[in-house]
Amino acid sequence: MTYSIIQKSQFEGAKRIDAEYYQPEHLELGKQLRRLNSQSLSNYIEYLTDGAHQTPDYQNEGILFLSSGLIHENYIDFDNAKFISNIEDHKLIHCKPKLNDVLISKSGNIGVSTVFNHDINCNLFEGVALLRAKKINPYFLATFLNSKIGQSQIKRLTIGISQPHLHLEQIENIRVFLPLENDQKMIEKVYLKSISLIQISNEIYQQAENLLLEELGLRDYKIEDELSCVVNYSDIKTANRVDAEYFQPKYEKLISIIKSQNSNRLGEIVSMKKGIEPGSEVYQEQGKLFMRVSSLSKFGIDKVDQKYLSDDLYQKLKKDFEPQIGEILLTKDATPGIAYVLKEPLESIISGGVLRLKLNQNIELEYLALCMNSLIGQMQAEKDAGGSIIVHWKPEEIKKVIIPIIPKVTQQKIADLVRKSHEARKKSKELLEEVKRKVEEMIEKGGG
Repeated sequence: MTYSIIQKSQFEGAKRIDAEYYQPEHLELGKQLRRLNSQSLSNYIEYLTDGAHQTPDYQNEGILFLSSGLIHENYIDFDNAKFISNIEDHKLIHCKPKLNDVLISKSGNIGVSTVFNHDINCNLFEGVALLRAKKINPYFLATFLNSKIGQSQIKRLTIGISQPHLHLEQIENIRVFLPLENDQKMIEKVYLKSISLIQISNEIYQQAENLLLEELGLRDYKIEDELSCVVNYSDIKTANRVDAEYFQPKYEKLISIIKSQNSNRLGEIVSMKKGIEPGSEVYQEQGKLFMRVSSLSKFGIDKVDQKYLSDDLYQKLKKDFEPQIGEILLTKDATPGIAYVLKEPLESIISGGVLRLKLNQNIELEYLALCMNSLIGQMQAEKDAGGSIIVHWKPEEIKKVIIPIIPKVTQQKIADLVRKSHEARKKSKELLEEVKRKVEEMIEKGGG
């Protein structure tokens, strides 16, 4: 049993009586930071706010609008941002990020921080906090918050069970150790190198996607919504759908172009296995990874805000639900159509929102995953997926996805580019882990 003995005066100061807040590791970290003459983050904040508290009307184009799920440790996922109008953007002028602002997720992957170093016009949703720092290097601050020292405090300060979240006043209460300016600059240098590798990764991946679209004659393809269309009753009956979006001509136009070339259905190319939902009551803070939809991106597996299963449950489920090297992991729920080729052994169990795809034809794995992540797969996922609250893409619909079969030599060129993109991103992650360790070492040495 793990326990702590707490004075009544400590309860009154913290206004918290939950046991998690007084875990021994949190208390020990607090002592260590106090020995280093750390200060509350409020002393290093020039400006602090969060984004829109009401969901605005989204547009097909306009000003990029960032939610908490798009904030990652050293980058922002602009590709999956939504858009708001200039009028909505003007109403939210208080939360427009500027160069070198620190963005912190208040919900979802709580406490994940990144530096905004982009010349991009965008705005923020409520789940993102914007912090403008003073007297502290923003790159050091973001790294500190992402380190185990920062994350331990954030975990302690987070409130809520069903929908945990972080308030602005709790962010202000995070204790920060301020090292020498040269040490902060060193952290910034490594952080910026990590960011540059992310940019290189994105550029190489875009080259691969452009090569695919050029091969299919879709390089400059424009997606256009039409205000009306005529649909035969027989088509409605066949599809068993009556929603207007499903019958938008833009989908059939794209599919017709793909079908006019050499192509095959995904169900003919791969076999599929679905994951499992063991129930949230078996989730643990440590153990074997339970890979949910939120864990996956086209660039890999995000290990922030993960859930874990016990070793005993993992042993029972691994035969049927553990992903294997060389399988494509494909999301079918919430954000359907994200595909990633597993490259390393991973002791994990996949959730029911993820499919394991195994090739049964001679086609490049990375090429197939890119097809699913590109306009080709995403448009078909958008057409098929349904659900008013959580979007679902049914396996029987996924099997019908049309995949272009281009010449093998071009598939290999595309696959090589994708692999180079993943290698650059892997190096970026390694640098990020290195810089977090440096921050942790500064505190450990200073505390000695």
